[in-house]
Amino acid sequence: MNTRTLSEWLAWIEGVYPRTMELGLERVHAVLEQMDLRRPGFCAVTVAGTNGKGSTVAMLEACLRAAGYKVGAYTSPHLVRYNERVRLDGRAATDAELCDAFARVEAARGETPLTYFEFGTLAAFDLFRAAGTEVAALEVGLGGRLDAVNGIDADAAIVTSIGIDHTSWLGPDRESIGREKAGVFRAGRPAICGDPAPPASIAATAAAVGADLLLLDRDFFIERGADGWTWRHGSRVRAGLPYPALRGDYQLRNAACAVTALELLSGRFPLSQAHIRAGLLNAAIAGRFQVLPGAPVRVLDVAHNPDAVRALAATLRQQPAGGKTLAVFGMLKDKDIAASARAMEGVVDRWYVATLHTPRGATADEIAAALARAGVTAPVLAHADVIGAYDAACRDADARDRVVVFGSFHTVGDILSRLGRGTAHGG
Repeated sequence: MNTRTLSEWLAWIEGVYPRTMELGLERVHAVLEQMDLRRPGFCAVTVAGTNGKGSTVAMLEACLRAAGYKVGAYTSPHLVRYNERVRLDGRAATDAELCDAFARVEAARGETPLTYFEFGTLAAFDLFRAAGTEVAALEVGLGGRLDAVNGIDADAAIVTSIGIDHTSWLGPDRESIGREKAGVFRAGRPAICGDPAPPASIAATAAAVGADLLLLDRDFFIERGADGWTWRHGSRVRAGLPYPALRGDYQLRNAACAVTALELLSGRFPLSQAHIRAGLLNAAIAGRFQVLPGAPVRVLDVAHNPDAVRALAATLRQQPAGGKTLAVFGMLKDKDIAASARAMEGVVDRWYVATLHTPRGATADEIAAALARAGVTAPVLAHADVIGAYDAACRDADARDRVVVFGSFHTVGDILSRLGRGTAHGG
């Protein structure tokens, strides 16, 4: 019988394995076998990629739910509450559901040690089965090949993009990183890549495993129009689609990946044009160019690597402010802070850098030094924490200015927690 609270379970899970991260599938496979989950009853759409995973999962989920299917979604990390990571038919899992799932994983694992992420992933799979989920959209945590999410076989797999991040785990270049992410591909099943210039390792890995590879601009296409866009793959066409509600030009590539996966699964899960339209218009996820109501304009974005920050900068340029752009910036110290700052050149008029109070967090002084190395000439003001930086930026901004909060899930999560918006889905 489960007697632990959710916070007690999370503290327990953190101590089960001595290392916070340890890639490999042996432990996960062993426990999946004990739980009879190696071949779960639900259809799995696995989403890997450097950026765009959470948004793609949100669009898959919204389209399928519009058609009335029972849908599960698994994403990470969370912004405010752990419950955000597991969604059952559009709602976050309750504390009781998570605690019961953790108890079942604990009972099944025996002497097998599990990392925090592995424990949570197994609990999510267990909850999807218990809820009678028909389709689960699963976001890879790190890489793909050795990630716990890859412990079950994907019925369709998506690699949204390949950029330079997590190099100590995935390798130093796009070829090696692409190879790791393509590890989610399976023989004879759709393998979709939305990167406009994928490394050769994507195609090589797909060929090696016998996956059915579909590449953006080779196998499936986006045609933009003034009032909407068209998706094409061979003789299949979806015309008159609305642009995604999720903001940013890059979201169209994510949407095209989602539509491709859904079309290739349509024999099992048919969707009408109305379902696709509703999903694209209703998909929502916090912290992805999330604009808060009121003045000054405040934008929250979890962009946390140079590629994601470049995409954020492009969206900000497309939607210029009437006044200045003030950046609230906190980042983890193992990220490329200088390159991320350079990506905002010409966009940010004043920086409010903040210490992240997490073991991997960079201090405000470390961030300021990285900005100096990057050649940032705009004023840089250091703050002891994200809330202090945000409050200062909001005080200094006039009605025509905008405040942009970015750099980490922790940075955005601190603001959402302060504002009482404790969910990463919607809003």
